[in-house]
Amino acid sequence: MHDHPNNAVNYPLLARPHIQLYGTVDEVMYAGFNDQLAAAPADGPLVVSITTLGGDPEMARAMGDSIRLLRDYTGRDTLFLGKVAVYSAGATFMSAFPVEYRFLTRGTRLMLHERQMSGSIDLSGPLTNLPVVLKAKLHEIEQSVLIQEEGFRAIVNGSKVTFETLQEKARSNWYIDAEEARELGLVLDVI
Repeated sequence: MHDHPNNAVNYPLLARPHIQLYGTVDEVMYAGFNDQLAAAPADGPLVVSITTLGGDPEMARAMGDSIRLLRDYTGRDTLFLGKVAVYSAGATFMSAFPVEYRFLTRGTRLMLHERQMSGSIDLSGPLTNLPVVLKAKLHEIEQSVLIQEEGFRAIVNGSKVTFETLQEKARSNWYIDAEEARELGLVLDVI
């Protein structure tokens, strides 16, 4: 006996994703994504699944851009299926798909957080050079914040979650289970 209704029958395409990604979002995942995309059928809806604890947000954005461009240039539907864990850069990748094409499997968790940065600034040398070093780091931080905000807006676009809510909750790692994600309109359904 099932505690949950079986929604899978409503979405038969999700049973066999054309692109299956798992592990750390990095250059290796990006290469595998491109290989699987090249091998996928040339027409009809494209289904992409991912399981990840996170990784490089720029690689996630690059994969997302490929999905967006495919959709824009061909008009193909692109469906996202998150399995088990869609953390950090995985959610960045998910944001490339409109909410009405996002799905999670039962028990999956999303985790949304602010971009992370660590490092130190070496302030040694002539005094007149030090403001340049500080300004360069400040510009890097400012651009990272703008990119984060663009990503947050894409994640919540079309959902019941406001940008401001996501900004606040992301400061302390916002974990969202699949059912809550559906209720918040971050995904269309849970299968």
